[in-house]
Amino acid sequence: MKKHIILFTAVILLSACSAIKVTTDYDIQVDFTKYKTFAFYKPSIDKADVSDLDKKRILRALETELLAKGFIKSENPDMLVSFFTKSRERVDVNQSNVGFGWGWGWGWNPWMMNGGMNNVNVSQFTEGTLFVDFIDKEKKELIWQGIGTGALRNENRDKKEERIKEFVKEIVSRFPPEKK
Repeated sequence: MKKHIILFTAVILLSACSAIKVTTDYDIQVDFTKYKTFAFYKPSIDKADVSDLDKKRILRALETELLAKGFIKSENPDMLVSFFTKSRERVDVNQSNVGFGWGWGWGWNPWMMNGGMNNVNVSQFTEGTLFVDFIDKEKKELIWQGIGTGALRNENRDKKEERIKEFVKEIVSRFPPEKK
């Protein structure tokens, strides 16, 4: 029984760490159907706090996702695409108490007098946030922002590349916003 609980807890922790939470914000007065072309806004991207290799990975992933949505990369674009990043260390402490037998009432069980299991799981990881900005080129105004937050892992290059693609895909999938 204890092995099943530990395995279940590990699965929950791993799934929680792999999830990417995405939020978006945008200007409700913008007609997003007029945007057909894009280019990257290099001055802003150069300031992103990631390695040059990761910048290239993010740029490739953004380009791939935008092209798949039907946008065209252009020297004279309708919108500019930029990104920046943040990260922080996180510590999660999860406690689970599991007992045996039947009890009466809330919080009382005669069969659990030191007979239950108490598992405490502590995990430390880096949480990364990727901000993707779409800017109207003519007005020089932010029109849409997608923010993806999730666990980052120190992994090999291939897994890192996949994680970046996953972040970008989740964020860009929310663009353009649906009409209400």
